[in-house]
Amino acid sequence: MSKKRVRNVPINIWVRPDELEAIQGRMAEAGIRNMSAYIRKMALNGYVLHVDLSPVKELVSLQRRCANNLNQAAIHANSYGGLYPDELKRLQKDYADLWGPLSDLLAQLSEIVKI
Repeated sequence: MSKKRVRNVPINIWVRPDELEAIQGRMAEAGIRNMSAYIRKMALNGYVLHVDLSPVKELVSLQRRCANNLNQAAIHANSYGGLYPDELKRLQKDYADLWGPLSDLLAQLSEIVKI
């Protein structure tokens, strides 16, 4: 008399040889030898991270603007021997504008890492 299967619905997937090799590598890292058990565990309990990088793009733009302004200020200081107070205030504002969103982004990233 044959034993009845608890899991009796098959699911088939097709992978490339390199994908199979990657799956087997991850199975070995997890210490799992049964591919069905590994794929079932990942499908039921695994997670996929989707990261929106638009805030990073904005920060890169702000950083470029700050670097450009700082370079222009350095050229001015070297050529004319100093900076005007309004130029210094503009540089300070640009850096403040950069650090606020950067702090927010780092806080969001730290929350992702906790997961």
